[in-house]
Amino acid sequence: MEFVNTFWALVPPLVAIILALITKEAYSSLFVGIVVGGFLVAGCNPIDALTCIINDGLIPAVADNAGIFIFLVMLGITVALVNVTGAAAAFGKWAAKHIKGRRGVQIATFILGVLIFIDDYFNCLTVGSVMRPVTDSKKVSRAKLSYLIDATAAPICMIAPVSSWAAAVSGVAADLDADGITLFISAIPFNFYSLLTLVFVIVIVSMGFDYGPMAKAEMKAYQTGELGSQGNEKTVEIEKSSMWDMLIPVILLIVCCIVGMLFVGGFFGADLEGTTDYAGDIIGAFGNTDAFVGLPWGALIALVLSIIYLLCRRVVGFKVAMECLTSGFHAMCPAIFILTFAVALKNMTSLLGADVFVAGLMEGAASGLYAMLPAIIFLVAVFLAFSSGTSWGTFGILIPIVLPIFANEPTLLTIGISACLAGAVAGDHCSPISDTTIMASAGANVDHMEHVNTQLPYVLTMVAISFVCFVVAGFTQSAPISLIVGVVLVVATLVVLKRTVGINVESAKPAVEAGEQEAAA
Repeated sequence: MEFVNTFWALVPPLVAIILALITKEAYSSLFVGIVVGGFLVAGCNPIDALTCIINDGLIPAVADNAGIFIFLVMLGITVALVNVTGAAAAFGKWAAKHIKGRRGVQIATFILGVLIFIDDYFNCLTVGSVMRPVTDSKKVSRAKLSYLIDATAAPICMIAPVSSWAAAVSGVAADLDADGITLFISAIPFNFYSLLTLVFVIVIVSMGFDYGPMAKAEMKAYQTGELGSQGNEKTVEIEKSSMWDMLIPVILLIVCCIVGMLFVGGFFGADLEGTTDYAGDIIGAFGNTDAFVGLPWGALIALVLSIIYLLCRRVVGFKVAMECLTSGFHAMCPAIFILTFAVALKNMTSLLGADVFVAGLMEGAASGLYAMLPAIIFLVAVFLAFSSGTSWGTFGILIPIVLPIFANEPTLLTIGISACLAGAVAGDHCSPISDTTIMASAGANVDHMEHVNTQLPYVLTMVAISFVCFVVAGFTQSAPISLIVGVVLVVATLVVLKRTVGINVESAKPAVEAGEQEAAA
């Protein structure tokens, strides 16, 4: 096929991304990208293209992600339950009294995101369901909530040795006869995008301002109370409801999902394949687990226990609880729909040989400036992850290329691997077709393209700073020096932005109060 293993392999996702950014509509944009990919794979034969779209794109997308779809539905049902019982409203009231101000709420969201480092999907959806009523009570926009969720999902997983991401990286390296987990841990200090994104969030929240489309969303939420919710939420207040009616289901979800992932990984003596190699070994079990199986297991058990608990508390009747099954599923339909199309588009890109094309580019770049190569690898990873919407696919393509390039330079090898991982997270972070970005939108219950547009300037800021850090690291081969440069750049950049284009929404009075004062005058 004349389009395979060439630049045409990246055309379908680029078409989808450009259309999404122009139209602000994800469904049709993704579908057009899938159709373009199908025609390129089939050599522009309409019949073969239709067969490819269905058989090689959409059907595998549903089949391969059935586990995460089940997890999404279970979480949607849990959220519907805590809403209908009034538990979400009760938790929001409690948090409004004990967490002071908009900054406090955002820091609390950040801390919770850092604590849930096991899996990015799990992080996005759990943090979103817990913190929505809290951020709503302080008039924090859903766009800002979705950014905080996204900034503590993949970046945290990429620097946590016990996570599904660490397992994926280790697996890719192990297939190439490298010590995967050791390589992953040694790369953490050089993972500038992930580390500096956390610094960025803390500093910008502490300084109390926003810029770009995020500032507009925050100002609208603060002045008018329009938070940007997609709907599907009914806040109910019941006198006998307690915040524990929300916290206990969430705690059950966290505990059961972790236990489910450990069980599937063989921690308790035997995994689904019958092996016992990882009995009592947490790191080994997480490395051996399948999140697409473990998370649905845990979510189903947690849901059953939560229903029993809420029925015993008599804050919900059995009939109402069963009605939450359909309402919870309905709430997650947009995320499932977008995720299906996004994965189908990735399938088209894979069939067109994007990995072979990028491998050729990287081999050509290796003959250039050696010390600049980590920075170049970072930019290639950003572009590839942005175009394909997958972090795992990106480092799966690049790590086998980077290992032989730096085979005789251990420190540069570590920096090069870090550049692969950091670029994969950065590109994935700002891609409209990224599954993690889609999950962050679902967790915050915000329009997906609003999340992408408001988040993009923040991600690009950190991409630029991270690029400079990789240039410094390539020449100094020192993580402390590079990180110090990065932190200084983050703070200096935010100081300049605050004084030029930044907006502090708390300095402006809500529109209702302003109108009352004008009427009084």
